[in-house]
Amino acid sequence: MDGIYSIMGAILPLEAYEFNFMKNALLAVLLLTPMLGLLGTMAVNHQMAFFSDALGHSALTGIGLGIILGLRNDLLAMLVFGIVWAILICLIKQSGSASTDTIISVFSSTSIAAGLLILARGGKFAKYSSLLIGDILAVTPQDLLYLLLALVGVVTLWVVIYNMLLLTSVDPFLARSRGIRTRLIEGVFVVMVAVAVMLSIRWVGVMLINALLILPAAAGRNLARTSRQHAAFSVGIAMLSGIVGLTASYYLDTSAGASIVIASALIYAISLAVRKARG
Repeated sequence: MDGIYSIMGAILPLEAYEFNFMKNALLAVLLLTPMLGLLGTMAVNHQMAFFSDALGHSALTGIGLGIILGLRNDLLAMLVFGIVWAILICLIKQSGSASTDTIISVFSSTSIAAGLLILARGGKFAKYSSLLIGDILAVTPQDLLYLLLALVGVVTLWVVIYNMLLLTSVDPFLARSRGIRTRLIEGVFVVMVAVAVMLSIRWVGVMLINALLILPAAAGRNLARTSRQHAAFSVGIAMLSGIVGLTASYYLDTSAGASIVIASALIYAISLAVRKARG
């Protein structure tokens, strides 16, 4: 890591990036934001804007169940439960028994209530309250390795299933007529989102993860004219928001996660103005 720190110090002549913890945070932002930007485009297209919110809330339940089952690794507990929760949401959505927003709302409220019920026993919830707002400044070199592997995995799967996933989101009936296994493709997508959300929760926080996934994608949609432009704009806006928000948080002494989301919101407001100007 010393070599990477030296390169970053040479190309980033800012006081904020004289410290290794800020360099680690910036690297985390550069690994997290492209992943969330890509996945956010399809979350918007599938009208699942609050899907990541439900998964974020399930992180608390995952940790609680991990404690009950004797799992010492919180991340593993969150990943397993998050993937199971995502698949359940997907299966019920595909059954057509209720609207997507209703299903997500039910799962979201249930998971956060169950998580609080388990973790608050004996007044121990304060130990896990940091998950609500996250702390990207606490990221370690080992965490960066996990994020790098996740980014490579998401991008690889994205390249493989992108066209099928896009057609499924636009017209599932046409997709099925073309021989696309729409349920499987949707299942792969929700698992990708679950992994991305659970890896991000500790640094972004339960309260902010949904905004960071959706705002760049929504802004990108306002600016893009094609689906590929949508993905490119979403990733670019997510990375720009991350860099600007993280840097601003150092100088303004504010929460890094909240600053990144505010930067995303400002860019979204600008994208609305641009869209209106285009007519």
